[in-house]
Amino acid sequence: MTCDRLTCVLAVAACGNPSVLDGTAAAPPPAPRPPAPAHRPIAGVIPVEGDIKLHDFRFASGESLPELRIHYTTLGTLQRDAAGHATNAVLVMHGTTGSGHQFFAPQFADELFGPGQPLDARRFYIILPDDIGHGASSKPSDGLHARFPHYRYHDMVAAEHALVVQLGVDHLRLVMGTSMGCMHSWMWAEQWPEEMDAVMPLACLPVAIGGRNRWWREMIIQGIEQDPAWQQGEYRAQPEQALRLAADIFLIAGANPIERQHALPTPAAANADLATRVAGFVASHDANDVLYAVASSEDYDPSGGLAQIIAPVMYVNSGDDFINPPELGIAEREIQHVARGQFVLIPASEQTHGHGTHTWAALWKDKLVALLAQSER
Repeated sequence: MTCDRLTCVLAVAACGNPSVLDGTAAAPPPAPRPPAPAHRPIAGVIPVEGDIKLHDFRFASGESLPELRIHYTTLGTLQRDAAGHATNAVLVMHGTTGSGHQFFAPQFADELFGPGQPLDARRFYIILPDDIGHGASSKPSDGLHARFPHYRYHDMVAAEHALVVQLGVDHLRLVMGTSMGCMHSWMWAEQWPEEMDAVMPLACLPVAIGGRNRWWREMIIQGIEQDPAWQQGEYRAQPEQALRLAADIFLIAGANPIERQHALPTPAAANADLATRVAGFVASHDANDVLYAVASSEDYDPSGGLAQIIAPVMYVNSGDDFINPPELGIAEREIQHVARGQFVLIPASEQTHGHGTHTWAALWKDKLVALLAQSER
């Protein structure tokens, strides 16, 4: 796919665990895997894919896996200074149910990674992880189903950090993320404040997930668990009604009402579009993977550590984001705790894309340019 599954649907959707990092810091970078034949060059650069294996990975829940696979894609070449420290690495983290491949979408890659663009892949080393439970990384649908460890955001961030370490990167020019990746960006900035020059969270709030945001997540969780076809996660055929419910909620949570009204002005057009999108979601998703991904946010709450962030932060939300509604005033309040933080709200318009505005880089890349200039060493 050319974008994360959630964003595609919407637009057409242990804390620094030392046990993970012990024994990995001195490990050589893993051998990259050749790019899949289907990959086109991204902004003129061939993506390189690979996997790292984290052995005896212990989750915050107390569960463990003998081997946790974390898949990744990179663009560009890592550069180091005279002292051997990484100088041009950029970490970009994806949204719920997505993967690093979501950033291949032209509205993101062509605006950021091309020649002369803010994150020109000829100048930067861009790391695109697939998080635990997502993409080609270890996930419930690989075979463990509901016996897969119940991962949470702290586990995912610990695995992301282990990946960066194993790739030989000791410092990041930029940490950036969309939606779930936005939330992970806040966690990175708090847990490893000296390991990055700049942070750009896109489409989230730096507080625990409550209110309506928690409602829609719990609706999906209950919808899957209460579908008789789910069979405690040991189904042979996907529980279709549960997935249809998940698709419906994702669509409502993520769409831009202005753009949708103009694009679908009649009942027939709206109904046909809905049917196509729901069918696509059901065909491309596994119910256990969706359940785990949505439940993983339960431990998220960076609000108490925002003052620990030392890197400049350019924080961007959009005015038509149902998931992070601007009328709450939370972003404006919480950014006051970030010493070098700036918050930007993109007004809703026919050009924005609801929650998925985070992937349409033309709407905010000028803010990224400003952040990179501000944080230049």
